[in-house]
Amino acid sequence: MPRGGRLSAASSGPTTRKSVWLTILMAILAGYALLPLFWLVVNSTKTQRDLFSSFGLWFSGDFALWDNIVQTLTYDDGVFLRWFGNTLLYVVVGAGGATFLATLGGYALAKFDFPGKRAVFAVVLGAVAVPGAALAVPTFLMFSQMGLTNTPWAIILPSLISPFGLFLVWAFAVDAVPTEILEAARIDGAGEFRTFFTISARLLAPGFVTVLLFTIVATWNNYFLPLIMLSESTWYPLTVGLNAWNAQATTAGGEAIYNLVITGSLLTIVPIIVAFLFLQRYWQSGLAAGSVKQ
Repeated sequence: MPRGGRLSAASSGPTTRKSVWLTILMAILAGYALLPLFWLVVNSTKTQRDLFSSFGLWFSGDFALWDNIVQTLTYDDGVFLRWFGNTLLYVVVGAGGATFLATLGGYALAKFDFPGKRAVFAVVLGAVAVPGAALAVPTFLMFSQMGLTNTPWAIILPSLISPFGLFLVWAFAVDAVPTEILEAARIDGAGEFRTFFTISARLLAPGFVTVLLFTIVATWNNYFLPLIMLSESTWYPLTVGLNAWNAQATTAGGEAIYNLVITGSLLTIVPIIVAFLFLQRYWQSGLAAGSVKQ
């Protein structure tokens, strides 16, 4: 031990290097990201009149958050709740189904050899590079021929396809599921389905949750596809419904309800925030998997 009983800096463990400029930069980026959310929270507490007569980034007038929430949930016979239920349906069936199918496909590409595997993988990579908006019009024309427009299937069926999710599961499964474990299970007489659901599915859980989070956010925020597929407001998701409320003020005889649009937007992002916070630990472990060699 060094004189005076003091440990040297080298023997005291790793030290954390701090950068003032990096801290300032991160604070600026965090402020930039949180400013719209702060604006949304602040203006959700204002009445329709106070929205245009007060500073947008601070509270003013009567605190009307609860009244705005009640009006949002009851306006037009509670159509907001119908839109919320539609969005939940699209997320549970569409995003959940897309995650399950992506997990099956990614696992198969990672752990099985079959004729045309490279061609399938090339198609998946090509599909990842194609933006969803470019496929919206062809999808509408096809679904129109099939008579599926203005139905929930027009939103659910396209949502079941997630090339990016399939690619993520493939990249994760390559290292997360050791081939030796699969071979041992096969030697013990386990079939492929039993091996997948009892062994591989548990090892793929972080990757599964990661893809689930991405598909939930994508389906919950989906706007362009429902906009062109749906003509009746009874099947609108929250994104299209709130935009219809926002455009209501510009129609002949329409009523301006910007306070309800803002409050509805705040209520819309709450489930996404809750889902992100709940799945964050799985998401982080899924992104980090395979980045370090053993």
